[in-house]
Amino acid sequence: MTSITLRRPDDMHLHLRDGAMLAAVLPETARHFARALVMPNLVPPVVTAREAAAYRDRIRAALPEGMAFDPLMTLYLTETTDPADVAAAAASGLVTAVKLYPAGATTNSQSGVRDFARVQGVLDRMAEIGLPLCVHGEVTDPDIDIFDREAVFIDRVLDPLRRRTPGLRVVMEHITTRDAVDYARSAGPDLGATITTHHLILNRNHILAGAIRPHYYCLPVAKRERHRLALREAATSGEARFFLGTDSAPHPDARKEQACGCAGCFTATNTMPILAHVFEEMCAMDRLEGFVALHGAAFYGLAANQARLSLSKRATAAAWPEKILGGAGSVTVFNPGFPVYWHVDD
Repeated sequence: MTSITLRRPDDMHLHLRDGAMLAAVLPETARHFARALVMPNLVPPVVTAREAAAYRDRIRAALPEGMAFDPLMTLYLTETTDPADVAAAAASGLVTAVKLYPAGATTNSQSGVRDFARVQGVLDRMAEIGLPLCVHGEVTDPDIDIFDREAVFIDRVLDPLRRRTPGLRVVMEHITTRDAVDYARSAGPDLGATITTHHLILNRNHILAGAIRPHYYCLPVAKRERHRLALREAATSGEARFFLGTDSAPHPDARKEQACGCAGCFTATNTMPILAHVFEEMCAMDRLEGFVALHGAAFYGLAANQARLSLSKRATAAAWPEKILGGAGSVTVFNPGFPVYWHVDD
């Protein structure tokens, strides 16, 4: 196969930040994606419907003329979140999901949840109205090895939470382990899982072997090779429970390349060519459209996009900018470490 035409894809997990950074990175997503589920972990976080509406307005205002893109908004779950505000935001069509960050798990998660009993009322209301909960699935206990925190979260937090809240629709975000793949497959249609571009490419050796590579450091951190292979199998399986959420996360290089660097890989620019490469390697090009454009939309109850995106395989490798210039400095574009011959057609 040397060309493929798909429905225009959706990114069901995206960080756009705000202000000058938003203006810099938004075109990188809108160039290829019709919609994206926008994460609410700003400073301060997007907690209320009013804040979500204001953030949506800022995203729309930053969209360059001539680009079509629909931001799908989320609310940041805190221990003081008002269930009535969440329900009203969902009823109005303003928000598509609520995001759960365990406090301290990742970037700008300090306002997240410490005592899960204190958010049970919100979860019950979400189950009642069918509003999905997106979960950053890692425990924050310092006694738990960072490479085990996803598996422990499933056992200690996620499975008990789902048992306490029947009917709650849950998305396991950016899964990184065979444990998460197996757990997603053990559940019914109320559980979905997103898989990132970079976790299909990286294992932990890519971050640490030979040198520390800060632009490959992300949370959840990449795991052993057997886990990466499990993710590739899941993403290309054609199963509707698995869909794309890039977790593309821009940070200025100055904040990545320091003694305590930020976690995140910026993949908005080149996700589609890289995914075409992966799916071709896995002999699964016929399943790429489902992963990027159909499964996520179906889980969230959205109509599939009607616009199309075409990719072609060429003799010369695709080229993209090494960096995007943002308001606070340059942002390094994810480098898969090998040539990619798939191109998004103009």
